[in-house]
Amino acid sequence: MTTSRHTPPIVLIAGHWLGDWAWNEVLEHLATDHAQCITMTLPGLDANDDDRSSKTLEDQAAAIRDVIARNADRPVILVAHSGANLPVTLVLDRHPDLVARVIWVDSGPVADGTAFAPDLPADLEELPLPTFDELGQQASLDGLSTEVLERFRARAVPEPASVLRQPVALVNAERYRVPTTLVCCSISGEQVMELAEGGHPMFAEVANFTRVDVVDLPTGHWPMWSRPRDLAAAIRAAASRSE
Repeated sequence: MTTSRHTPPIVLIAGHWLGDWAWNEVLEHLATDHAQCITMTLPGLDANDDDRSSKTLEDQAAAIRDVIARNADRPVILVAHSGANLPVTLVLDRHPDLVARVIWVDSGPVADGTAFAPDLPADLEELPLPTFDELGQQASLDGLSTEVLERFRARAVPEPASVLRQPVALVNAERYRVPTTLVCCSISGEQVMELAEGGHPMFAEVANFTRVDVVDLPTGHWPMWSRPRDLAAAIRAAASRSE
C-alpha cells in the first residue's frame, strides 16, 4: 500500500479471540493510496505462542507501543475493536503524544480501574470462544453468515484470563485531548452519547473526551465481517480528519 504524505499510519487491533487476520476484508477496501495500514495480533492471541496464556494487558500495551515505534515516525491512528479497548486505553494514557486519533469500533475508552472480567476463577488460565448461543447473549451476531461464524470458530484463539482479570491504571488526563471517533454498530450513536452523559459505567469515560465524532454503522458487533466496505469507509473518513 502506498503511504500518503499527510494521513497518519493506521494501526488496526481486533478484540477478544482475534488476530490480525480479522481485518483482511477491511484491508481490501482500504487498499488505496490513502494511508499505511498495519494490522497486529495482540500478545496472548498468537496461536503459535506457547506462552500466550501468561500474557497480560501490560504486554499488550507494550506491543502496541512497539508497533508504533517500528512503523511510524509520527503519531498514528489506532483502530480498536471491542476488547482491544483496554490495552489501547493504556497506550493512550501513557503515550498520548503518539496517537493522532483513536477510532473505537463498537467499543470505547475505559475508565481507571476497569477490568473486563475481574471475577474469573483464579485457576482459569484462558477463556475459549463461547458457543454462539452464549456469545449472542453478550454481543450482537447480526450480519454474520454461517460461513463467517465457522471461520470465526476455526481461527479463534482462547483469551488469556490474566488479560481479562487485570484492571487498567490510568493517570494521564492528556488522553482526553486526543481526537476520538466512535463507530457505533450494535447500539446507536445517539444511545451511546445519552448513556455517556448519564454516567453509565460502560460509556461514562466518553464524556471526558474533548473531541468526539460519532458514526453510525448499524450491524452486529463484528462489522469487519458484516460490513467491511462500510467500515473501511468510516475509518478512511475519520482518518482524513486527522491529516
